[in-house]
Amino acid sequence: MVNAGIARTFQNIRLFNSMTVLENVMVGLDRASRYSLLEAALHIGRYFPAERAAKAKAMAIPEDIGIAHFAHMQATNLSYGNQRKVEIARALATAPKLLLLDEPAAGMNPKETEDLAELIFRMRHDYQLSVLLIEHDMPFVNRLCERVMVLEYGKPLFSGLMAEAIQHPDVISAYLGEANYA
Repeated sequence: MVNAGIARTFQNIRLFNSMTVLENVMVGLDRASRYSLLEAALHIGRYFPAERAAKAKAMAIPEDIGIAHFAHMQATNLSYGNQRKVEIARALATAPKLLLLDEPAAGMNPKETEDLAELIFRMRHDYQLSVLLIEHDMPFVNRLCERVMVLEYGKPLFSGLMAEAIQHPDVISAYLGEANYA
């Protein structure tokens, strides 16, 4: 998947909790390593220059998304919202063209959700990404998406512009109720 330019995050955050934020992001850079297993094991040859370059690159991503001040903290000590940002930072480290986000707002409070929406919107432009979002939080989706596909029990219910989706009777019946999300 990574070699095809695709990265993903999961609904349930999957971090290396005993590792720091920086180390978690560096995991995303692992496929770009330019040294041999022997050089890594013995810390010789290209290992140190490559690791310095990887650290610099890995640090740039948390700076971009506003979590650089947590770089040397263990991931387990972060708030849920910041753990989500670390997971996204690690995905960005793979330099994807397509980022798949599986319910990124799940379990977040309204402030974290708002911050995440701003981050995803900015990432699309800053990293020149296409984003495929799987999400049930309709106001969150409305804020981010131009085009949507709405599924009901795994079958397409609607495909088109978000502005049309929130007015479509089948979508309203299945997901929105009578609230106005426009």
